[in-house]
Amino acid sequence: MSHLTDRSSVRTASDGGARAAGTAAPAPAADARPARTRDAFFDNAKYLAIVLVAMGHAWEPLRDGSRAVSALYIVVYTFHMPAFIIISGYFSRGFDFRPDRVRRLITGILVPYIVFEVAYSLFHRYTDDDPSMPISLLDPWYLTWFLLALFIWRISAPVWRLIRWPVPVALAIAALATTSPQIGDDLDLQRVLQFLPFFVLGMRLKPEHFLIVRRKEVRLLAVPVFAVTVVFAYWAVTRMNMAWFFHRDSAPELGAPWWSGIPMTFALFGCSLVLTACFYAWVPGRRMWFTALGAGTLCGYLLHGFLAQSAGTWHWYDPKWLHQPLGAVFVTVVAGVVVTLLCTPPVQRLFRFALEPRMAWAFKKDSPERAARRREG
Repeated sequence: MSHLTDRSSVRTASDGGARAAGTAAPAPAADARPARTRDAFFDNAKYLAIVLVAMGHAWEPLRDGSRAVSALYIVVYTFHMPAFIIISGYFSRGFDFRPDRVRRLITGILVPYIVFEVAYSLFHRYTDDDPSMPISLLDPWYLTWFLLALFIWRISAPVWRLIRWPVPVALAIAALATTSPQIGDDLDLQRVLQFLPFFVLGMRLKPEHFLIVRRKEVRLLAVPVFAVTVVFAYWAVTRMNMAWFFHRDSAPELGAPWWSGIPMTFALFGCSLVLTACFYAWVPGRRMWFTALGAGTLCGYLLHGFLAQSAGTWHWYDPKWLHQPLGAVFVTVVAGVVVTLLCTPPVQRLFRFALEPRMAWAFKKDSPERAARRREG
């Protein structure tokens, strides 16, 4: 995942080592570019979003016995993936089919998808004693859908930069997808299409848009908005099909009239944007103790799924006290701690072979001329 800053997205790197030694730093080359530094806001947002993802999965077995947990579950599922996807779209604005970017797309998204799709399938075979479960790269299982979706969205980025009204077009595609159960499960296309507007919106955003939602007045307004949302979610728990928030099924598959998916698409998109803006408003813009963990969110996302899947198989939720209010708090804290540990640099280094493989053997080397052109633009 790329990195960019908002107020000062590009800074000149200084030669700290030379200054420390008391020698003059070498003059920059004529074609040298300022080094890009990571923006703390985006790393903080990614970390906090992935913590919410893990908490949502930890709440899953508690929902049947607690209306309050179900209400919080609805609220979190309204915005946690949209918040993550918007940032993914924001950092995909400049994607084209330049060789180095295609290589990063393959090694950073496609290869991890293949590795973890196979790993999850084998894990499910073992833990659920289901040796007949097929391994299919065309039917993503559990968390791997996001990697496949991100791959598809990113290769479509040049199209969204080209057309005149990208967000309305993406919304229209998402709305039409909800009317058609014939889309099926291949490539998890329902999710790909229904979440597409958030990715396209992210592509259209600029640094100043994130500054707007982080203003003090927006931060203050976010408190009553979230409070009202929780109350509404508590009311809606027994009156609404929660599966709408997963964006993985069409309206007929949810037992609703085919046309109902169209207004639901626009309603959920609006609700998700409001809560996402409130979430961004409370994300710190400065470096925090967890800022560095923002670079490891993909690692935490993919690895915590094995623990979430193990919970039911190994009966971790059997103790009755876990289904009491203090038990729900305990589960929430454990989920946050575990996913935090999975985002740490040592874990990232341990799984770099699967998440960031170099694979130099698989690609042609750039010619000097092509490398020079890439540096120039």
